[in-house]
Amino acid sequence: METVKINQLEIENVKRVKAVKIEPTANGLTVIGGRNSQGKTSVLDSIAWALGGDRYKPSQAQRDGSVLPPQLHVELSNGLIVERKGKNSDLKVIDPSGRKGGQQLLNQFVEQLALDLPKFMSASGKDKAQTLLQIIGVGDQLAKLEMDEQKLYQERLYIGRTADQKDKFAKEMESFEGVPKEPVSASELIRQQQDILAKNGENQRKRERVSQYEYLVSAKTEEVARLQQQLQIKQAELQQAQADLQIAKTSALDLHDESTEELERNITEIDEINRKVRANLDKEKAEEDARIYKNQYDALTVQINDIRQAKVDLLKGADLPLPGLSVQDGELIYQGYKWDNMSGSDQLKVATAIVRKLNPQCGFVLLDKLEQMDLQTMQEFGSWLESQGLQAIATRVSTGDECSIIIEDGTVVGQPMASVPEAPRWKAGEF
Repeated sequence: METVKINQLEIENVKRVKAVKIEPTANGLTVIGGRNSQGKTSVLDSIAWALGGDRYKPSQAQRDGSVLPPQLHVELSNGLIVERKGKNSDLKVIDPSGRKGGQQLLNQFVEQLALDLPKFMSASGKDKAQTLLQIIGVGDQLAKLEMDEQKLYQERLYIGRTADQKDKFAKEMESFEGVPKEPVSASELIRQQQDILAKNGENQRKRERVSQYEYLVSAKTEEVARLQQQLQIKQAELQQAQADLQIAKTSALDLHDESTEELERNITEIDEINRKVRANLDKEKAEEDARIYKNQYDALTVQINDIRQAKVDLLKGADLPLPGLSVQDGELIYQGYKWDNMSGSDQLKVATAIVRKLNPQCGFVLLDKLEQMDLQTMQEFGSWLESQGLQAIATRVSTGDECSIIIEDGTVVGQPMASVPEAPRWKAGEF
């Protein structure tokens, strides 16, 4: 599809312009040079007014000192002729077939930002990015992804902070070695003590029986000595007693009394032991809480990365107006740089490319104050315009060779012009 450009323009009596005729280069940069207040910006304002409608009409359109109203004549590459002249500066649009048209016909191929590129360039970073996303058709999708990402990011931020707090709290808590996993029961310790005491009592009774049998043997031995006549009977009793003694000794041989010292100490220290047990349990709970929040944080990180990759994939598949142009975190990115870090040339490339994408039929842009760009950068920008088949008409405070034409006192230096009627100069006392 062939883009529409400006083939020729003639301007008379608009702001500071007396009479100017320009034939811009079809592809590349046409620089209107001159000193300050000579009419350079007036030329751009005139083009914007002619093609953009009354919204671009200067508040004081007619040149000071002129008795004639403004007159504009623009010839476009598609054959249309646009004129504004007469007292009311009425618009007349004539197409190649001779039929008349109006502003609605011009709006089909004249992009508003092409007439007011500084409006786009001075917009916020997010507004620029939103303009780009809307024209490539992924604005709503990307907005939803960014909303989902922000929601997950805030949730992960809370989870991460909580996990750090839990972890720090767990590390600061005291813990103890060599204590039970559960709190100690005083009644259980007392029961164990009573069991041991009962067992020790039984052992004592068995020892006492040993002593009893020993005494009995001794008594019987003495009685045998005294009572020889009862020897046979007593010997039998002795043998029986000896047998009983042997049984009693055997039963008591492996007996071992257990100490209750540790239980008594535990009963005494039960409160301190239980304090340590509870401290260990609290520390384990805090560490477990920290692990749970850390796992939640990691899971949210995976979801956020998935959304970010979806955004990258979405933009990769989009029809972007310029290679290397993208959107990251709601900001325009070109060749890896945000807008405020782009060179002046790159900023103009991006803005011009987006304008072309907004209306592919519009093949021109207007640029004011190009003196902010050095000659090399301006040359690079001009070469890029030529490679893209785009036309730019720009102003620059300069009278150097880089300028296509020089405006001085409202006219083109070296360009013959018909005399422009001036307002009559009255003298006091004359009629």
